[in-house]
This record gives sequence, structure tokens and C-alpha cells, in this order.
Amino acid sequence: MDSGSGIIEVLTADHREIQRLFDRIRSASPRGDERKTLAEQVSISLVRHFTVEREHLHPVLRRYLPDGGALVERRLDEQRRIEELLTSLEAEEVGSERFGHLLLSVLDRVTEHVVEEEQLLLPRLQALCPADVLRDLGRKARRAQASAPTRPRPGAPGSAPLTRATARVWGPWDRLRDLVTRRGRP
Repeated sequence: MDSGSGIIEVLTADHREIQRLFDRIRSASPRGDERKTLAEQVSISLVRHFTVEREHLHPVLRRYLPDGGALVERRLDEQRRIEELLTSLEAEEVGSERFGHLLLSVLDRVTEHVVEEEQLLLPRLQALCPADVLRDLGRKARRAQASAPTRPRPGAPGSAPLTRATARVWGPWDRLRDLVTRRGRP
């Protein structure tokens, strides 16, 4: 992705990467370690994506969309529910029936999230927000992704300033834990 791309391109690139992981999950053995590793990679990608949305997308939605405040509140609730599913998923054994059920719920909810964002929210934002603002947010979003937390915390704050502050603490800690535990790696 080029350095001049905006937040819309950053978020849609995240969506494509998550969908590729979903495709790999669907083709992986239901009881294999690969499926658990892919589920962990999905969790890592989603937590980073949601952090970027809370820090950078939500404030601009509130500012430029007439119904932005209500949209953001609904999206925060949706993100919390997905993070609760991710937390439950990580506690389950890969071959269990509950793991399969939770994984299917994550896939369904995230797909709904992507469709709503790409078909409704992002086109409206692109039409109403100045292009230079979107480009600047793209640069900030890429920086935020590099240091974002990687573990779901459904109770994490939803405001941009609190998300930014907690990400500075949890991001490095999560990456260290992931390195030590090999989470998300085969």
C-alpha cells in the first residue's frame, strides 16, 4: 500500500487480509493446529483493526457524518461483542464443538462488519470528508497498527484518547507475550 493512501484504503486492506485468513480457516482441518493458529491470526488482525477504528475512524465519523455519533456507538457495541467471542474462542480446544460454533459466529459477525463498513460507512465518509483528512488519517492508522494491542479486551475504552493511551501500554506487552507463547505462529 502506498504511503499516500488514506484510511479507507488501510481499512479495506485489513478487510481483505482478514477475509483471506477466513478462507484459509475454512479449508483447514477442523481439528488441526493450523486452524487454531489461523484463529489466533484473525484475532490479532481484528484487535489491531478495531484499535485503528477507535483511534482514527470513529472520531472522523462523529465529525463528518450527521448520524456519526449513533453509528459509532453501535459499532463500539459490535466490536465489544466480537472481542468477547474472540476471548471465548481462545479459551477453547480447537477440535471442540464450541470452538467451531464460536469461530462461525466470529466469521459471521466480522463479515457483517465488513459489508456494512465498505458498502455504507466508508462511501459516505469519502463523500463528506476532505481527501487530505483521509490521507492524513491513513498515515496515522498505519502507525497505530504497528504498535496496537493484539489481544482482545472487550472492556477496553471506546474513546480515541483512552484507546490511544491504553494501546501504548498493551501493544508492547501483547507483542512480547505473543512472541514468548508463539501465539499466531505455526
